[in-house]
Amino acid sequence: MALTEFPPQLSEQEMKDNRVPVAWRDRCAALLVPLNKCRRETGFLPWKCSQLRHDYEECEYMDFKRRVAEYKENQQ
Repeated sequence: MALTEFPPQLSEQEMKDNRVPVAWRDRCAALLVPLNKCRRETGFLPWKCSQLRHDYEECEYMDFKRRVAEYKENQQ
């Protein structure tokens, strides 16, 4: 499943409740919560949560591209 838009953002309270580290509290935190839950439930076996990990990494890449485009736009 290819992401075409960012998932709905979690509130600060939801991030605290799900113990999302401060460094990872961004637009993709809503995908990190189920990924971390899957990792804990499967003993951190890398092949068990591969689709969730792929979705999260794709979201992070899309966010990176958005920030680069925003930076370039502000430089002009």
